[in-house]
Amino acid sequence: MADAQKQLQALSDEFQSLQSELEGLVDARQKLESQQQENESVQQEFNSLDDESNIYKLVGPVLLKQDKTEALMAVNGRLEFIEKEIKRIEGQIKENQEKSDKKRADILQVQSQAQQQAAAASASA
Repeated sequence: MADAQKQLQALSDEFQSLQSELEGLVDARQKLESQQQENESVQQEFNSLDDESNIYKLVGPVLLKQDKTEALMAVNGRLEFIEKEIKRIEGQIKENQEKSDKKRADILQVQSQAQQQAAAASASA
């Protein structure tokens, strides 16, 4: 019975660890989605400007004039990077959820076995 308790505690600790990791991954994905929305807004603004419009980039305390195509390429590059990161994190989230589901099934199995052993022990006593 003590073995079952130790095994159950270890499985529960692993499950809690997976859940904490999942929370971190979800937070990271939300931040990336927020950055993606911001960059898409900037991209739309750039697309609405004509080629002669002035675009400035904040570098430290200074605003530097920037070419529209250069600025658009930078935003497009950031968007590509963000999309790749979102896909990578979503893969990690899926993997984590699968591990969590397996761990949950293991916990239920150990609990069931412990209950059966307890019932058998009380029946034979």
